[in-house]
Parts: sequence; C-alpha cells; structure tokens
Amino acid sequence: MRVSATVDYALRALIEIAHREENAPVTAEELSQAQDISRRFLLTILADLQRAGIVRSQRGSAGGWSLARPAHTVTVADVVRAVDGPLVSIHGVRPESVRYNGTASSLQLVWIAARSSLREVLESVTLQHLVDGELPAQVHRRTRDDDAWVPH
Repeated sequence: MRVSATVDYALRALIEIAHREENAPVTAEELSQAQDISRRFLLTILADLQRAGIVRSQRGSAGGWSLARPAHTVTVADVVRAVDGPLVSIHGVRPESVRYNGTASSLQLVWIAARSSLREVLESVTLQHLVDGELPAQVHRRTRDDDAWVPH
C-alpha cells in the first residue's frame, strides 16, 4: 500500500485537532505550523474531511477547525476514503467489479484479500487510539513480527 502525502497530512492534522482540549477550534495556520504542512494544501484536505463529515469549520475570531464527531468514531480507513477514495482500486475500479480473462482470473481474489487485510488494521485504529498512543492489539501483534519491519 502506498500512503499518499494527502492521507499522511490529513491524519496528522486530525490528531492535532483531536489532541486539543474540549474540541476547541484550531486554525489552519496553527495546524500548518504544528505539523509543518503547506497551509494551502491543508485547506484542500480539510475541505475533503469536512465533506466527509469528519471535521467542521467555525468562522469568526474564535473560529477554526474541530472534529464533527467523537475521535473514537473516526477510523484511519474513514480518513483514507475521505481524501483518497477506496482503500483498494484497480485502474479506478473496486476489486469486486474487476473482471479478468482466463489464467489471470484469480488475480481478483488477491485484490479483495488485500483490501480485507487493510480493513482489518485501518478500520480498527481510531483517532482516539492515535491521540492516546494506545493502538489495538492486532496492530501490536502485526508489528511484533520481525518480518513486518523488513522492507521487501
């Protein structure tokens, strides 16, 4: 899986927002500086997150960005889908809709299994887990495997 800069920045901004006391709004400028993200790029990301119902904006002198729902209900998968689209797609098509001919027909099952594996992790980790630094057991289990740390 390739993690785009957009997903990385979105998660970093959301962790910063969720970390604030009492869901107080955070300005894009504060987020940009705290996470060293281009303000212009960040505003585009925040707009995508707002359309997905993950954040909301508040205008005025006390305005900024805050979570639209509790941090424990927002998964990493939600964020990926909001800013990048489906977890797995083949030429822009979801794996269950792809059809292969002849000897390549089993390839569809590989893409579906890959998506299932990604879901297992990305749908189990919430913003609250990331803020608290307490990740689910299945994440720890996967990272304890020495092979997980070896680039292939």
